[in-house]
Amino acid sequence: MNPLAWTALAFACTLTGCAEADIKPSSAPARTANAMPPGFGPNPALPEPRHSLIPTVKIAPVERWKDGATPTPAPGFAVRAYANQLLHPRWLYVLPNGDVLVAETNAPPKPDDNKGIKGAIMKSQMKKAGAAGDAANRITLLRGVGANGAAATRGVFLEGLNSPFGMALVGQDLYVANADALVRFPYQTGQTAVTAAPIKVMDLPGGPINHHWTKNVVASPDGKYLYISVGSNSNVGERGVEAENGRAAIWQFERASGKARLFATGLRNPVGMAWQPQSGALWTAVNERDELGNDLVPDYMTSVKDGAFYGWPYSYYGQHVDARVKPPRPDLAAKAIAPDYALGGHTASLGLTFYDAQLFPASYRGGAFVGQHGSWNRDPPSGYKVIFVPFANGAPAGPPRDFLTGFLEDGVAHGRPVGVAVDRAGALLVADDVGNVVWRVTPVGVK
Repeated sequence: MNPLAWTALAFACTLTGCAEADIKPSSAPARTANAMPPGFGPNPALPEPRHSLIPTVKIAPVERWKDGATPTPAPGFAVRAYANQLLHPRWLYVLPNGDVLVAETNAPPKPDDNKGIKGAIMKSQMKKAGAAGDAANRITLLRGVGANGAAATRGVFLEGLNSPFGMALVGQDLYVANADALVRFPYQTGQTAVTAAPIKVMDLPGGPINHHWTKNVVASPDGKYLYISVGSNSNVGERGVEAENGRAAIWQFERASGKARLFATGLRNPVGMAWQPQSGALWTAVNERDELGNDLVPDYMTSVKDGAFYGWPYSYYGQHVDARVKPPRPDLAAKAIAPDYALGGHTASLGLTFYDAQLFPASYRGGAFVGQHGSWNRDPPSGYKVIFVPFANGAPAGPPRDFLTGFLEDGVAHGRPVGVAVDRAGALLVADDVGNVVWRVTPVGVK
């Protein structure tokens, strides 16, 4: 969900305080602790789509964490800054020896961003949201836990990258997904810096627009395959079919042969990917489309089936046809499969990891943590937190639970969570790309 997708008219409207005339702020009805909130779960109730000339844009201004301030963890847990004063830390990867890699990154340059009135308004809104600024284009290494809960050591591991995001280690090959290519570096256990030149493994859709620029990569458990996620180049295909070539998809790359193929398609912006411990299935967190109202279309997480089509752009949440897409493709909409679990409208659910450690209570085992970056186009806002979804027998088994909150207070964003990962000790790590912090959550009393 990228503010650059909206028109200059929408941004100008935010500067003057107007909003969608036909979409009113919704208030969630009171619910019991075990009830599924609206827009969540395996069978969400979907409202009718609402269209408006001027879409809602509600961007929370940023006031970064003051000294000593932290998000609020779930009861029984404590949170500390594992690393701070980073530059847009978005994604995390834990190496087998326990070292933590942090991708400090931002969108690559886009030639048309600062041209004319539209460019000026976009730049202003991105600055307001804390998303402006150059990309550090580096990966930082964090090692150990010091007396205050912060990393014992910290240093630059890789630099000179191109908006890096996903990372995956297979044997002695470290893969990094840049904004336009998957590259490989040699790695030795315990290495604190990599100076070798990158080896290009696979081109990824990029270009001067590169609407959803973040590319993620995960390895299959046996290391035979890599899975690379690539988001769409538009909201609902308005730039034409050619602009979406190879996008809105998860690719499978065979390491031995170097051959790549589309594994699953129709996924507007798949970001987080992880293997569910009980079922062994690949799951992904997906950002859905905009401009259909406050509660359409809910973001979701789903198991990823080989050869499956998930609807984008022709339909959403299965076979609900999106009438805006021209020309329509009823043949594709008819074969679209519904995702497994909705994550709320415009929550920008990006991070995804399954808990397969022993430090947390047994009720967390096998469940999913989801980093919800937070809405910029919903009134009232949604997301801005990390949630936990319990699983049983490899499938979601109940409503989501708030796990780390307080990123948004009184309409002001102190931070925005993105990547989530479980470290070697079993603590949860959260990359906060606006607060410029990596948070570490443990049970109370545990370092």
